[in-house]
Amino acid sequence: MYFQRLRDLREDHDMDQTQVAALLHTSQTVYSRYERGFQTIPVEHLLILADFYGVSTDYILGRTNDPHMAGQSRP
Repeated sequence: MYFQRLRDLREDHDMDQTQVAALLHTSQTVYSRYERGFQTIPVEHLLILADFYGVSTDYILGRTNDPHMAGQSRP
């Protein structure tokens, strides 16, 4: 479930919903709907968040548990 990953990533970066919404140029209400699974996240927002958090879109979408981006070297 991608909406749980959105919340976990946000909290791991010590951000609130308003801050993430500002990054996406949307409202806190809309972003809250993404996190609660009430609204599907647009591809544009998914890509912005993947780049911002340094994870793959597949990780956010729950298609993998490996957060590393493709081609990113691992420690």
